[in-house]
Amino acid sequence: MITAAWLLAACGPPAPWRQESYVFGTRVELLITGVPEAQARAAGNRVLQEFDRLHRSYHAWQPSELFALNAAIAAGRQREVTAELAALISEAQAVAAAGDHLFDPGIGRLIALWGFHTDDIQPRLPDAAAVKVLLGPHPSIADLSVVPGSCPEPRSADTASPPSPEKGAGGSCVSSRSKSVAIDFGGYLKGVALDRAAAILRQDGVANALINIGGNVMALGTRDGRADGASWRVGIQHPRPQGVGGAPLASLELKDGEAIGTSGDYHRYFELAGRRYCHLLDPRTGVPADGTQAVTILIAPGPAAGMRSDALSKPIFIAGRDWRAMARKLEVDAVLRVGADGTASATPAMRARLKIEVPELKLVVVE
Repeated sequence: MITAAWLLAACGPPAPWRQESYVFGTRVELLITGVPEAQARAAGNRVLQEFDRLHRSYHAWQPSELFALNAAIAAGRQREVTAELAALISEAQAVAAAGDHLFDPGIGRLIALWGFHTDDIQPRLPDAAAVKVLLGPHPSIADLSVVPGSCPEPRSADTASPPSPEKGAGGSCVSSRSKSVAIDFGGYLKGVALDRAAAILRQDGVANALINIGGNVMALGTRDGRADGASWRVGIQHPRPQGVGGAPLASLELKDGEAIGTSGDYHRYFELAGRRYCHLLDPRTGVPADGTQAVTILIAPGPAAGMRSDALSKPIFIAGRDWRAMARKLEVDAVLRVGADGTASATPAMRARLKIEVPELKLVVVE
């Protein structure tokens, strides 16, 4: 898990109703309180169905609508996509631009070259020349053009191209000026799913819940279902935990509608010759970022809070020593960072919310 959503033990109110699953390549957990179990179960099932749909629709290396789009881009073809995928691409383009493209879902081919497009990551380095070739055109999601409406019909039948989905159903035509682009929503879609889950739960009358997707966490209401009740308290995983079941690095209470997201070098990685290579690639160099162990950000309630908690932690992580400047650029006030040397730093806004759970931790406050 990128960070552990750790519900601290409490006495008094009944334990929340809990449901777990495995999707997006990680553990998913729902905690719901304040409603009858039958209502909680029905709402939870709807959330998990939506998670599964998103995962299947936008998987980067298994058959999906996104996989088909990437194949079309590699072949130099345009492709009609659903309105939903078009909206995701446009939103991801804006988020990538805001972070100087340090987070860029268009580098999927580089991610695959490093061996991270598999559930069984092998400890081997890609060919340096191949990395250079892929990096040469500077592939980016900015290379994509999204135009509402159907794509123009090709001059001749293209039997190699699978049919586009839902023609005439409000879709868009996507093309790319570079064949090197391949979209990977791995650093973005879990946050989108958080927002979808919150909307579904509210529609189903659930006002108090904790949604955890592999450490990307959003809180609704309180843990005991009362307006004046206790806030949800979650833990932030230590990037280098000591022993089995090591204590979290820190914890904090999440208010209604707040979300936290963590990017860490300990979720998808391999080690070779004593060096760790994580899945968070620096688009400027084509190699894994190595200046940071983990970054956790706290996002205030508002539109797309879940998406922002997921996507905005990436450029702050990859920025390395320049993390504080990147956080300011992205208007993220609450940040906790653990550098490559294990030094922990936090912005004043984040320090004010944290409870340190590792007594020996020395936390530096960075204005």
